[in-house]
Amino acid sequence: MNIQWRKSSHSGGIDDKQCVELGRLAPGVGVGVRDSKDPDGGHLTLTPAGFATLLASIKHTPSP
Repeated sequence: MNIQWRKSSHSGGIDDKQCVELGRLAPGVGVGVRDSKDPDGGHLTLTPAGFATLLASIKHTPSP
């Protein structure tokens, strides 16, 4: 499967230690989430519903 990864617009520059990338997986499979600093380290697979839940949680969690 050839996944086209897209880096988060919230990821910072070279010194940012919290960079993520998203990739659309095969139809019906969901979304892949991986560490952009370790692209060969595998990815987390989320269903579309799971990804929506993750986004909602992130949006409603205050930043430290």
